[in-house]
Amino acid sequence: MTDFNKNLAKYAELIVAVGVNVTKGHTVVLQISVDQAPLARLITEKAYALGAAEVLVQWTDDTIQREFLLHAAEDRLENIPDYKVAQTDDWLEKGASRISVVSSDPGALAGVDANRVATYQAASGKAMMNLRKATQANQVSWTVVAAAGQKWAQKVFPNLTAEQAQLKLWEEIFKTTRIDRDDPIEAWKKHDETLRNKAEELNKEQFSALHYTAPGTDLIIGLPENHLWEGAGSFNVRGEEFMANMPTEEVFTAPDFRRIDGVVSSTKPLSYAGSIISGMKFTFKDGKVVDFSAEEGQDVLAKLLDTDEGAKSLGEVALVPDPSPISQSGITFFNTLFDENASNHLALGSAYAFSLQGGTKMSEEELKAHGLNRSQTHVDFMVGSDKMNIDGIRKDGTSVPVFRNGDWA
Repeated sequence: MTDFNKNLAKYAELIVAVGVNVTKGHTVVLQISVDQAPLARLITEKAYALGAAEVLVQWTDDTIQREFLLHAAEDRLENIPDYKVAQTDDWLEKGASRISVVSSDPGALAGVDANRVATYQAASGKAMMNLRKATQANQVSWTVVAAAGQKWAQKVFPNLTAEQAQLKLWEEIFKTTRIDRDDPIEAWKKHDETLRNKAEELNKEQFSALHYTAPGTDLIIGLPENHLWEGAGSFNVRGEEFMANMPTEEVFTAPDFRRIDGVVSSTKPLSYAGSIISGMKFTFKDGKVVDFSAEEGQDVLAKLLDTDEGAKSLGEVALVPDPSPISQSGITFFNTLFDENASNHLALGSAYAFSLQGGTKMSEEELKAHGLNRSQTHVDFMVGSDKMNIDGIRKDGTSVPVFRNGDWA
């Protein structure tokens, strides 16, 4: 436990120092489960030590949320209180940095009426639109990190006892976020540089499209003119660097949502809205999903696609080599933060404004006119494997190998 406590303290320091890069005068908003109170206290302590003006903790609880979605009156699902919207507007006014700690049971909402979940998700999406826009334009610093919830750990390691599973999951979290290194902060700086260099190579190419082929996949995704690939680190409007995801192994950009054609199959299960969706297959025509199926969670997937018109197209393309550490662990985490960093992935829904030159200064209409999808949602799903090939298609129609057998060509 001594080693665990030391690692947890190092993890908290990494989250505030590298994840959101806290400096003097910052407001920090921490969203975290009640069963992760020890980590919450450490994050709060480390943030104040770096000069934070205030740390605002937003507690979550899977059981209470499940009871709400099961039994709350319909009008409470459909309407988000004004004070919650005002609260997020206050965060934006202060330029608050947001830390989201994910630890939920992947199946926490299994058995809850998908219609009720979808109603609440849609209402929340509309109410939090200002926050989403600001986040997707990198107006503020934000990071998503993980903590080992017991039920989540038992889903990942079903053959271990509850205690063993939780410790094993913490071990994997520490390993993939480089906490096991002598100097995790320095290790992240080097990792950031590696991914940034790969993004710069792709930015020089400015491919017109990417062609994905693998078992169950034959998909061409157009890319907008002046698109920008990005690696680990991002910069907010104050010029401060932050890490949006920890761990991360991806370089990513936005597709042209009007030019997506073909079929694509998922390669890992997706944990979404407290349910598991697996065995997904999509058919795209002229940028829209025209047919879809799932071996598990079909009704949940249908509700996701019905969120709005933008949910039926793509907002992100991300490249992750199959030899990445998370992939080679052989573990399915049932958590997008990890599973997306084991696999090439795509996202249904909204694109990030910073994925286009000058995009953060554009209106919603201008972004859409340049080919960036707009939506209330953004949900990643995994499509990569060691059998995937990707070719970059240039404007003159010639192609360049980008991935071969799941790795950089």
